[in-house]
Amino acid sequence: MPAQTTKGVPHVSHLRHGFSMLGIAIGLTGCGYHTAGAAAHVPANVRTMAIPVFKTNVQQFHTEVALTDATIREMNTRTRYRVIHSDDTDASDAMLTGTVLTENIAPLTYDPSTGSTSSYLVQITAKIVLTARDGRVLYRNDRLSFREQYQSTQDLSAFIQEDGAAVQRLSKDLASEIVADVLNSF
Repeated sequence: MPAQTTKGVPHVSHLRHGFSMLGIAIGLTGCGYHTAGAAAHVPANVRTMAIPVFKTNVQQFHTEVALTDATIREMNTRTRYRVIHSDDTDASDAMLTGTVLTENIAPLTYDPSTGSTSSYLVQITAKIVLTARDGRVLYRNDRLSFREQYQSTQDLSAFIQEDGAAVQRLSKDLASEIVADVLNSF
């Protein structure tokens, strides 16, 4: 059935439908909608991403390796990019580099019965840069920060093991934040 018109003017319900569709289209483009696994600001020709071992400015052992491994796993899981564990700029279309800037461990809670610390807060700050093969910076965050709490123990060997587990959890969470920020920042 043709749209009802009054002397060539479309019916009001058809205008409402048209404006609704226009509003949805504008809303989806305005909010940065894009397909899963694709970054809106990363060029379409980027198919291979190199992620070398992150650098570190801290004394703590192994944090940069744990964070690099977690970032590679997260990028492989959440994107369609082929990720290589390399610093070879010729083998990739873009390179994601990172530097662990700070790693702080601070007492968080105390056990009143013993007077000792019962949990600690670990905070890591990192600099992350995604660079295209031609040297253009596609993404940069100079102060990405994340925190994780872990429980302490009176047994020194168990404390050291928990510290490593906390860094692994922290690395996984920070890697998730890195990948989300790279994919979704505008």
